[in-house]
Formats: sequence, C-alpha cells, structure tokens
Amino acid sequence: MQTNERLLSAIENYLAQAEFPAEPELLYAPIGYSLSGGGKRIRPMLVLLCCNLFSEEVQHALPAAAAVEMFHNFTLLHDDIMDNAAVRRGKPSVYAKWGRNVAILSGDAMLICAYRLLSESPAQLLPRILRTFDDMALEVCEGQQYDMDFEQKQKVSVVEYMHMIELKTSALLAGSAVIGALLGGASEEDCRKLRRFAVELGLAFQLQDDLLDSYGDQRLGKAIGGDILEGKKTYLMITAMSRAEESARDVLRNAYRDPMLTDAEKIAAVKAIYDRYDVPRLAEQQISLRFERALGILDTLSVEHSRTQPLREFALSLMGRSK
Repeated sequence: MQTNERLLSAIENYLAQAEFPAEPELLYAPIGYSLSGGGKRIRPMLVLLCCNLFSEEVQHALPAAAAVEMFHNFTLLHDDIMDNAAVRRGKPSVYAKWGRNVAILSGDAMLICAYRLLSESPAQLLPRILRTFDDMALEVCEGQQYDMDFEQKQKVSVVEYMHMIELKTSALLAGSAVIGALLGGASEEDCRKLRRFAVELGLAFQLQDDLLDSYGDQRLGKAIGGDILEGKKTYLMITAMSRAEESARDVLRNAYRDPMLTDAEKIAAVKAIYDRYDVPRLAEQQISLRFERALGILDTLSVEHSRTQPLREFALSLMGRSK
C-alpha cells in the first residue's frame, strides 16, 4: 500500500501537470488559478485511499481523483459569487479577481473538464462511476439550495440542518469514497459501507467547523465569530435557539445586526448564550458520535484491518486528532 504522503504527492503532481488552452485566457486562466490554490485535497485523497484499500494500482484512479477536485473547485467558484466572497484560501477569489461573469463561465468549464476526466475511467466501470458522480453533484446543489433557503426561514430544526450538511458537505466525500472503491474493485457491500463512512466523517467535519468558528481561539488559534457576525444558522445557533427562552432567542436572532454593538460585543453576547445552554458540549458530543461511527464502519470492511490504517489516519488528521 502507498503512504498518505505519496498519494497526496501523486494528486498534487497530477493537478500541477494539467494543461489548459492558452486562449481564451479569461476562460482557462481562472481554472489554473483555482486549482493551484492548495486546500486539503480531501476529496481526491478519499478517491485514492478508497481505491488503495482494494487495489495496489492507484494510478488509474488519478483522473477520477482530479475530477472530484475539479468539481469541488467549480462549486467554490459559484459559492463565492453567491456569497459575494472576496477571499478564498487566503488570496483573492476568482470572483473578486476577474468578476462575476468570468467566475460563472470558468466554473461551468471546470464542471465540463471534470466530466472529461471521468471519461478516462475504465469502460466497464464508467456507467456506475458516472451515476455516482451525477447523484453526488445533484445532492451538493440541493444542499446549497437548502442552505440558501435557511437564510430566509425564521425557524430551522437540527434535523433539517443535519440533512442540509449531509447533502452540501458529506455527499461530495461520499461520492469520492465510492468512486475510489469502485476503481479498486470493491464489492457493492463495501461501497455501501464506505459511503456511510464518508457521510458520517463529513458530518463530524462540518460540525467541528461550526464549533471552531465560534471557539477556535481556544483550540486551534482560528479567528472566531464569522458565522455569528453573518447571522448564519449553524448547528450551534440552531441548538441554542431550540433550548433558550424567548429573551435569549431574541438576542440570537438580532445581535449580529445590532448597530449599537461592536463585532466583539456581538460575538460575546451570542457565545454567552451558547455557554449558558451548554451548546459547545452538545456539539462536541455530536462530533464524537459521528466520528466514532465513521471509524467503526472501517472495522466492518472485507479487507484486512491493516489495509484500513491509512484511511483511518487520514480521518484522524482531518479532525485534528492523533488517536
């Protein structure tokens, strides 16, 4: 089996060698710019890791791994337009650098390039891979729409939120895992289990991101409060709204747009309510539950336990854990 470092190096090299036409420049330059922006490469790594569970021949999974990374970056280009986001991964977003129309069209081209890469998959597997990719892509779009719908809804339940993040975040991880497993020759049962593994891992990852946005200074030194200042309906906000009395709910609903409060005061007011109702602990419980479920699924695969170790280590690193 290949190490995680070698697999990451393989996908980085493959992406770096991708060639796009020089013209029209405003169509293709943003694609190279977006792909060179780094990131964790979570989705292509899942393709390669799940392939490597069942096969030593991971080179033939590189086009599909690049395809899911291309699709992921396509969604980011369009997300930045919808969010009016000026920065992506510490540098100007494609939207900020080239404008709305370029970001839309380059994003569209990235999606087409992703399908072109997928077409390089073995012919006998291509129908199943395309079906998995199509389902994944539609689920991501559904999740994004639900997320936008939540901005207009007065009340969102925890169940609705978990369903949204399963679509918006977990679906892409799940699709990546299944595509990799298919390319490795996995059984239908193992593909099903790896899909569930990735769904649970994605839920844990997104819930942890929610938590770190408000409490990251106490854990990883992350700048805090962005979700609070935007009035986003995260797991923390929704859980607090479900537990608080009306006066506290009024603060949660309105603090982010109160002109009499500084940003620091807005964050402090909301976090005080989170703390009062034990919301951080509840979030941590949910994160641990989902993550332990994910790891437990790996123990049920029809491969030797030692072969799951790289995937287990990858999951641990993704969650900032060592054991």
